[in-house]
Amino acid sequence: MVLVTSEIQKQFDNAKNIVFLTGAGVSTASGIPDYRSKGGIYDGVSLPPEYLLSTGALAKEPDKMYQFMKDNMYFLDAKPNVIHQKMAALTNENRARIITQNVDSLHLKSGAKNVIEFHGSLYNIYAPIDGRSDDVAAYLRSQYRADGALLRPAITLYGEIPFKVDQAAQWMMQADVIVIVGISFVVYPFAGLLQYAKPTASVLAVNLEKIPAPANVQQIVGDAREFFEELQV
Repeated sequence: MVLVTSEIQKQFDNAKNIVFLTGAGVSTASGIPDYRSKGGIYDGVSLPPEYLLSTGALAKEPDKMYQFMKDNMYFLDAKPNVIHQKMAALTNENRARIITQNVDSLHLKSGAKNVIEFHGSLYNIYAPIDGRSDDVAAYLRSQYRADGALLRPAITLYGEIPFKVDQAAQWMMQADVIVIVGISFVVYPFAGLLQYAKPTASVLAVNLEKIPAPANVQQIVGDAREFFEELQV
C-alpha cells in the first residue's frame, strides 16, 4: 500500500515551514523500545514509572530512579534511521523544524538543525547542586560525582516543566504543514501544542493506529519508516 500519495508529496514539496512533532514511534526503527506497549520500557515495571521518573523519586529514592533509567532507557549503540534522516534533510534545507518528545538525541545525531528536545536529553548530564555538566559515560558508571554530588540527566521528570515551551508554541504558529509522527498524543503539554497551529496549516499524522486528534488532522495509518522511505526529499 502506498502511504505517500502524490497529493501528500505535493504538500511536502510546496511547504515552506514544516514542523515535525515526534515521539517514541520514530525511534523504534532504531531499536529503542517505546514506553507503553507490550515489551516497552514501562512493561513489567514493579513501581509506577510515573513515580520512578518523578521529582519525588529523585528526592527520596534517587538510586531506584538511576537503576531504572540505566537498565531501561540508555541505548548507546542506537543510530538514526530513515525517519530521522529525511527530517534532518528537510531541516538542512531550512524548510523544517522538529519538536520531539524523545530523550534519545537521535534527531541531533542525524545532523538535524532547529530541534527542540521538549523533554530534554538523557545525554545531557549535570549535578543539580551546582549545575556543572558531566559526562554520560561517567554517569553510567555512577550516579555520584567524585566529590559525592548527585548527577542526573536533563530530562523532564514528572513534576517538572518541559524545555523551550514558548519557542515550541512560536514554531507551531509559524508552520504551514505540521506532521505528527510516532506519538500516542496523550501526553500533555506536548499534545497541547497543536492548539497553536494556525487554521490554514495542513496537519498530517503518521502512526500505526489512529490517535485522538481533531477532525482536520489527516491520519495516515501505517509504518512511519515506510512512509519516510517513500517520501521524496
